Amino acid sequence: MKKLIIATLGLGLLAFGGTAMASNCTIKLKGDDRMQFDQKEITVSAACKTISIELEHTGKLPAAAMGHNVVVAATADVQAINAAGAKAGAAAGYLPAGDAKVLGATDMIGGGASTKASFPGSKLKAGGDYAFFCSFPGHAALMKGKLVVTP
Repeated sequence: MKKLIIATLGLGLLAFGGTAMASNCTIKLKGDDRMQFDQKEITVSAACKTISIELEHTGKLPAAAMGHNVVVAATADVQAINAAGAKAGAAAGYLPAGDAKVLGATDMIGGGASTKASFPGSKLKAGGDYAFFCSFPGHAALMKGKLVVTP
């Protein structure tokens, strides 16, 4: 009986350790010329010191015609960021400069390119309501998803 309890505790510790070590700290997406990301939901851990964003544009069209980026924000702020980004224009990557509502964002890229960015994990709270989206005008209607933040 004693060996069974010790074995069970050991397995429990291994499972816990595996979960802690498997924290996802990266938002990795592909976007294409059909205005779609390859994922609709991504999970990251609030325990991450830094959250990385990786975007690969698998299409062929240039950034001026079909540019993509990845923006992370509270879901309630997406419309405001998109409106301000449209006013900011292409030169600003369709993002309002210095807007605190933008928690993290990559550069705007065209087909065949890839980009990376990062932001402090402390900007995300477990259980919060977050989204990722492309801020190129009109793209967020299709190019968006839910960012789930776990403890």
